[in-house]
Amino acid sequence: MNTTIEKEIFDIIGDNHQMTSAETPLRPDAFVKSDAEKMEVIEHHFEIIMKELGLDLTDDSLQGTPHRVAKMFVQEIFSGLNPANKPKISVFDNSYQYDKMLVEANISFNSTCEHHFLPIVGKAHIGYVSSGKVIGLSKLNRIVDYYARRPQVQERMIMQIFNELKSVLETDNVMIVVEATHLCVSSRGIKDESSFTSTLQYGGVFNQKEFRDDFYKMIHKE
Repeated sequence: MNTTIEKEIFDIIGDNHQMTSAETPLRPDAFVKSDAEKMEVIEHHFEIIMKELGLDLTDDSLQGTPHRVAKMFVQEIFSGLNPANKPKISVFDNSYQYDKMLVEANISFNSTCEHHFLPIVGKAHIGYVSSGKVIGLSKLNRIVDYYARRPQVQERMIMQIFNELKSVLETDNVMIVVEATHLCVSSRGIKDESSFTSTLQYGGVFNQKEFRDDFYKMIHKE
């Protein structure tokens, strides 16, 4: 059992949205079980949670909820935990010699706060300058979606997307802005429904202010 002091520390970490690692914390045996085995266990435990809350699982509306939640957790909202679900990314030679900035703006994503398991809803904006490789536009969306579909901290998510794109494109010339609303802020705790969180990460030519300014102009176009 955790002590009272440990629980207070847990609350402080959660309320301050702290992360302990740039990598998603996973156990070594995270993928020993099949998806079906995981869903069976999650279904069992979520049924217990619902009963502890006083819900009547004999009701037609509720009796299938543990199964639905288990399936949703494993196959949908946390599917990005499994490397087997990582999108296959193909890059191509920049044969048309486009040497200016490419920006994909307003990439919608849904993620989950790892501290309270409440939704994070937002948009990512990605820009890069090719050093010889280009990537299909839809692949940028898929990379964002993959790293969003796991328990997350916004700072970690943007770093994971940034590092993935640098690796795939073989360049540091990448800039990302993520803007998101956290339901753990708006629906509990301080219950502030108007605020949102912005993070940015960049490297290469984007260390120059003129490139960052051009990026901001492009993503804020009406």
